[in-house]
Amino acid sequence: MSRVVVLRPEPGASETAARARQLGLEPILMPLFDVEPVEWEAPDPAGFDALLVTSANAIRCGGERLTELRTLPAHAVGEATAQAARDAGFEVATVGEGGVDELLDSLDPSMRLLHLCGEDWREPQAPRQAVTPLTVYRSKERPHVDVSAAEKAIVLMHSPRAARRFAELSSERGSTSIAAISAAAAEAAGNGWDHVAIAEQPNDHALLALAARLCNKPAPQ
Repeated sequence: MSRVVVLRPEPGASETAARARQLGLEPILMPLFDVEPVEWEAPDPAGFDALLVTSANAIRCGGERLTELRTLPAHAVGEATAQAARDAGFEVATVGEGGVDELLDSLDPSMRLLHLCGEDWREPQAPRQAVTPLTVYRSKERPHVDVSAAEKAIVLMHSPRAARRFAELSSERGSTSIAAISAAAAEAAGNGWDHVAIAEQPNDHALLALAARLCNKPAPQ
C-alpha cells in the first residue's frame, strides 16, 4: 500500500502531495474544506507584544490589514507558517515545530499575544501568556465529497475537524488506515479503522514520515 489521501484544503493539499511523492508515496487529493478570508479589523498593535500565527492560512487570507500589524514580531507554528509571515513582511522571532502548546511553553509568560486564527480554532492548553484570538479566515466545508477512493489507503488527518468530517462521509472503515497529526485528530476519527497511528510531532513532515512507515508495514501472517 502506497496510496495516501490528503484531506487538507489548498494550497496545503498540493504542498503535502509534493512531499508525499518525494517519499515514494502516491497522494490522492481529497480536500474536505475550502479556505476563505473573513472581514476583520486590526486592533491597535500597541496593546500587544507579538503575534501568534498557527497556520499559513492566516497570512494568506489576512489581506491588506496585516500591514497595520507589521510592527509586531511573529511567533509561528511550523516553518511553512513562518515563511508565509516573512513573505508578508513580518519579523519572525520564533518557529515552533511541536505545536502551539510547545511553542507557548518556550515564550515569556508575561507576553500579550494576538493570535491570528481561523474560525474553527483550538484554544491552547493552559497558556501562561494572555492570548487574544482574532479570526481572519474560515475553512468552509465542501458539501459533496466522494471518499470511496480512500478505501485500502492511508488517510492523513491534519486536524480533528477533518477527522470528524471524513468519519461522517466514510461508509467503509475496516480497510482504511488513519495517520493522525495529533491525539486529538485520532480521537476525532473514532473507531473501526484498520489501523490508527499518531505522528511523533504535530507537523506535516512527521505525519508523512508516519504514513511512509505504515505503507512499508509488513502484512500480518
